[in-house]
Amino acid sequence: MAPSIQALASVGPQTVYAGSFGMGVFRSEDRGQSWIVANAGLTDPFILSLAVGPNGMIYAGTFRGGVFRTKDGGKTWETFNTGLKRLEVKALLVKQGVLYAGTGDGLYSRSSEGMSEWTIVTKGLDDVLVHAIAMAPDHTLYVGTSGKGILRYAPRAQEWQRVTHGLMDHEGLRENFIRVLAIDKDQALYAGTFDGGVFRSGDGGETWRSISRALPNDSIRGIVLHEKSLYVGTGRGIFKTMNQGGLWTPINKGLTEMSIQSLIAGESGILYAGTNAGAFRSDDGGTTWVGISEGFQAEQK
Repeated sequence: MAPSIQALASVGPQTVYAGSFGMGVFRSEDRGQSWIVANAGLTDPFILSLAVGPNGMIYAGTFRGGVFRTKDGGKTWETFNTGLKRLEVKALLVKQGVLYAGTGDGLYSRSSEGMSEWTIVTKGLDDVLVHAIAMAPDHTLYVGTSGKGILRYAPRAQEWQRVTHGLMDHEGLRENFIRVLAIDKDQALYAGTFDGGVFRSGDGGETWRSISRALPNDSIRGIVLHEKSLYVGTGRGIFKTMNQGGLWTPINKGLTEMSIQSLIAGESGILYAGTNAGAFRSDDGGTTWVGISEGFQAEQK
């Protein structure tokens, strides 16, 4: 059986990286048709997050081993964790030459070029597990956390500020467990929760509203914005809306595993989905999916 694919990253039109839970990183040069193991130097095979840096550099966040980096497409990995208090890295983001890591002890940053140390991104997130990171065009940072909902850190602010107004579940309880964040070209924010669906904010997180009343599954594992469509990966397949949640259409034709763990868009709008059992690709906006797990199984001796 193919491994659980927790993270995906796309580089250029052909190259894809898949981070598995237990079998490390795989690389494909043909949009997932075939994969090779890319694990040399990777001492923790439990991958939680992947990010693409400048000059084709790839970063991997792991369950117990912190952050690893490869400059040669996964032929060799090196770890650089100096400054990190916790080595569980749920989220990675590269923006403006800075690498951000969401850890079990808040958000850290460092230059994505040099070999500087990690430093904490301001106070207010001690002992908080950061699951998701997003940055708006004005450089405001947002994090989705386990237990504290969504927090915002604006340039020149003193500390993190919780922005949870309207983040309420069906019973009127606050949504404190956020798994995914995304920002569209109009700077609207989208938040995917563990079991409360999807929320949208058009005012920088000041107020939120649920856009998933018609969504069949509330466990959100991935959000992709492409052109006028919003795609979400859930615990029971992938759904698409073109009117901000008024209508959700299931787009699962060809998916043999419905428990989605990661969802990304590559170049030209190609969609990749990581699931509990392998990965899938769609070349037609999610209308049909094909399995792309050839080679994942090869390492299971």
